Amino acid sequence: MTDTAVLAEQIRARLAGYERRFGTLSEQYFRDLAATFDAPSSSRFTPECLALLRDLTLRGGKRMRVALLFEAARLVTAEPVEGLDDAALSIELLQTHGLIHDDIIDDTPTRRGGPSTYYAYREQFPGRPQAALGLAVLAGDLALALSLRVLLDSHAPLPVRQAMVEVQTRAASDTFVGQIIDLERDFAADPDEDVLHDVADYKTARYSVLAPLRLGLLAAGVDPSLHDEELRRYARLVGICGQMRDDYLDLFGDSGTMGKPTGTDIREGRRNYTVRAVLAAATDSERKLVESALGDGACTEETVAAIRDIAELRGVPESMRADMQRRAQAAAAEAAGWRPRWREEAVAFFEYLPRWSVERAR
Repeated sequence: MTDTAVLAEQIRARLAGYERRFGTLSEQYFRDLAATFDAPSSSRFTPECLALLRDLTLRGGKRMRVALLFEAARLVTAEPVEGLDDAALSIELLQTHGLIHDDIIDDTPTRRGGPSTYYAYREQFPGRPQAALGLAVLAGDLALALSLRVLLDSHAPLPVRQAMVEVQTRAASDTFVGQIIDLERDFAADPDEDVLHDVADYKTARYSVLAPLRLGLLAAGVDPSLHDEELRRYARLVGICGQMRDDYLDLFGDSGTMGKPTGTDIREGRRNYTVRAVLAAATDSERKLVESALGDGACTEETVAAIRDIAELRGVPESMRADMQRRAQAAAAEAAGWRPRWREEAVAFFEYLPRWSVERAR
């Protein structure tokens, strides 16, 4: 086995360990929360809301944000660090908030193999659509509040707690801006590539990559502002790689592997990286077909397959994969520059991560 393969196996094992650790941690958190949450005993909806938050949070996947958090602390020390578990809960509760609101915005019926929170409420209150919408919005808001409260209640030193709350508050604010410009992007006939990069940065990279990096360093006793520019560069590149891969898989991925149909972004009229690349490479007649399908919720699988054929004929998959690889290499090179001051095994993780983000199948 090559050195790269050994490293990949070691990192996958660490990822699996973080996933297990967070599963245990979050189960206990929601048990304690249900027992101690301050709400009137007469309220039936409040415990139901907490149960929905628990269900969605525990349905999570590889917990990459949690891994980034713990590996960021490992850049500094291999010793246990106070406050990391609380930061992990905060990160995933903020993610839960984002998923709930995403599914409201996109009118999405399923999430992570189960019903979205919005549709769970719609099913519970079929005759009260406005109440279902309001309860889903409030569930997302509560997840955001809990993501901050868990840091305020942490046993980490007070200055660390305060700094962590600031990181998460800024990450949430950036994510809201990302959602706004994400919607704004689809009003443009031909959004500039820089607009797509900004969406990936604000909507994803800042809370999924940059915030975990900052939180892990803070917990380990390092002021992340001393390294802000390089952390931002790394996070932005990884965020763009990840978003490009998601957009790529939406058209070229295997629906069975992903657990959802392809072509969702086309049906929703999302002018993402893949759609932009197809439109740029297509002939006039091909472009008309793609434009006619964009935003058509009734777009058939045959039409999506025809668009995929156009993309493959014009070399779009190859050009997108090459672009992702270039950005992944740039992110890995950024991480490699951390070696003079930080621990080797954690630096190796951050070097490997961009490659993983473009090679994953789902």
